[in-house]
Amino acid sequence: MRKPRHSRAILCPVEAALDRIGGKWKGLIVFRLIERTWRFNELQRSLPGCTQRMLTNQLRELEADGIVHREVFPEVPPRVEYSLTPAGRDLIPTVGALCAWGQKHVPGVDRDFRLDDDRAA
Repeated sequence: MRKPRHSRAILCPVEAALDRIGGKWKGLIVFRLIERTWRFNELQRSLPGCTQRMLTNQLRELEADGIVHREVFPEVPPRVEYSLTPAGRDLIPTVGALCAWGQKHVPGVDRDFRLDDDRAA
């Protein structure tokens, strides 16, 4: 596990959680990984505006925090896949709640979007 950004993160569970999943890309990465396992390049293509360096850093932090699993297959060229760990899958209800909040309070979002039950299982 990596060092918290703030010295109080260990005292406040909300701050500690946001330290792990906060930021512009981490939530979207977790959201994508709810759907399925992704390879790096296809994950990057699904996140327009996220640079290779930023995605690499965010994935490394999520992996260090036990949220994302990185699997390297011994092939030539090497194949790397990313998926959620059990701790990452525990975020599914939270992502669903954020989705519902966005539908209720943010104009212009897809009001009919739902996390499929099979993805959330």
